[in-house]
Amino acid sequence: MKEALRFICSSNFWRMALFWNIALLFSYFQLLKKSIFGSKSSSSSCSKSNHSHTPICVITGATSGLGKATAFALSRKGFYVVLVGRSSHLLSKTLSDIKRQNENAQLKAFEVDISSFQSVFKFRNSLEQWLFESDLHSSVQLLVNNAGILATSCRPTVEGFDRMMATNYVGAFTLTKLLLPLLRNSPVPSRVVNVTSFTHRSAFSGRFDMDSVTGVNFSRSKQYPCARIYEYSKLCLLLFSYQLHRQLRLTDDSHHVSVVAVDPGAVKTNIMHELPSYIQVIAFYGLKILGLMQSPEDAAESVIDAALAPPEISGKYFFGGQGRTIESSALSGDPKMAKELWDTSCLIFNELQQTHT
Repeated sequence: MKEALRFICSSNFWRMALFWNIALLFSYFQLLKKSIFGSKSSSSSCSKSNHSHTPICVITGATSGLGKATAFALSRKGFYVVLVGRSSHLLSKTLSDIKRQNENAQLKAFEVDISSFQSVFKFRNSLEQWLFESDLHSSVQLLVNNAGILATSCRPTVEGFDRMMATNYVGAFTLTKLLLPLLRNSPVPSRVVNVTSFTHRSAFSGRFDMDSVTGVNFSRSKQYPCARIYEYSKLCLLLFSYQLHRQLRLTDDSHHVSVVAVDPGAVKTNIMHELPSYIQVIAFYGLKILGLMQSPEDAAESVIDAALAPPEISGKYFFGGQGRTIESSALSGDPKMAKELWDTSCLIFNELQQTHT
C-alpha cells in the first residue's frame, strides 16, 4: 500500500494519467477534424506480389503483442518474415503460433537484444549470411522498428546507456543505419516503419546532446522519470523518421527507400507490466470504456497500412488505421531539432561501430 501511494504521488503517475490521455484524445480529435474539414487520406497500398523474389520483412519486438500480430499479418501478405526478439523460447513459440494459423508462412527467427549494440551488429552479419546461404536476394523490403519497453527503474546497458532509450530509440536508429544498404539494394521500393506513440505529444522540450540521447542524464535523477523517458524516446523516433526521410530525398528523390512513422494508439499489450497492477487495470478499463483500447490484431492493421502505402507517402505520420495520417506535435516537426538529434545519433553510431568492429 505504501508503494502504491508513493507511485500515485509521483510525477510519473500524473504524466501517464493526465498528459498521456490528453495526448491520445487530441490525436483522435485531429483525426475527426481532418475527416470533417480535410481531404481523405489514400488507403491504397502497393502490391508486393508483382516481382519474382520473395520480399523480406524484418520486425523487432516480434514475440508478443503488436509485433507478433504484425508478423502474422505480414506473413499472410506473402512476406518472408524475419522475427527479431530477445527470448529464444518466445521466438520458438511465436514461430509455432504463426505456423499453426498459417502453415504456408515463411519465417526466420533471430535472437537479438536491441538494447545491446554488439547484439545488433552481430544480427546484421547473421542476416546477410542467412540471405546468402538461403539463396535469397541480398535485400530487405521492409523494416518495422517495433521493439519498445516501459521500464520503471534505471538498468544501464553494457555501454552504460539507459535501457529504455537504448531499446526504444538508439537501437532502432542503429539497426536502420546498418540495414540501409540492404534496403537500398531492394529491386522494388523498400520501407522503414517506425512504431511511435501519441505520448510524444507530452514531451514539451528536448535536448539532444550525447547524455540526453543515450539517457545517461536521466540516471542522475533522484526518482527514475520513466514516463518522461518514454515520451522522449518516442519523440526521438519521430524526429528520426522525418530526418531520415529528408536525408534519403537528398540522395534519391525516387522514393526507392521510404520512411513512415505509425502510431497504433492504445493497445492491450504487456508493455506496462512493470507498473503496479492497479495502474494497468485502471488504464485498460478506462480506455476500454471510452472505446479506445484495441487488441494487438486490430492495432496491427495500422502498421500494415503504413507498411504497404504507396512509396510517395514517405515522411508521413499514420494514426487511426485505414491508411489515415495526421500531424504529429509541433516539436516533432522541428527540422533544426531533428538535425541536432541526427548528428548526435550518428556520432553515437560511429563510436559504437568502432567499438564493435
